[in-house]
Amino acid sequence: MGTFTISIQIGDLAGRQFIQVDNVLVDTGTTYSTFPEGMLDQVGIERHGYRRFELADNRIVEYPVGHARIRLQGDELIVLVVFAPNNTDPLLGATALELSSLGVDPINRQLVPIPALMK
Repeated sequence: MGTFTISIQIGDLAGRQFIQVDNVLVDTGTTYSTFPEGMLDQVGIERHGYRRFELADNRIVEYPVGHARIRLQGDELIVLVVFAPNNTDPLLGATALELSSLGVDPINRQLVPIPALMK
C-alpha cells in the first residue's frame, strides 16, 4: 500500500488545548498512534504506563503511553497514544482508524468512511 499523510488536531483529555499536526503518516501497520513526546507534553497529555513495541528492525522497545483527544475528519475521539522519541514522525495507527470508522483508499491516498461491523 502507498503511504500518505494527513492533518489532525491533538489535544488533552479535557479538550481544553489542541494543536494542529500536519504531515501525520497514515500507518495501518502501526497499532497505536505515535507522536514525539515533546508534542504530547506541549498539550498536557499525561503518561499512564508503558507498552512494549516491536520496531521495523525487529527490536523490542518500551515507550510511555497515554490518552489524547484527536480531531480527525470532523470527528473527535479519545485514543491511546505513544510517547515516542522527539525525532519520530507522527503516525496515525490502526486503532484510531477503527475507532473513527475510517479506512484507507490507497489509490486516491485518502481516508474514507467505512461502516463499523456488528456481525
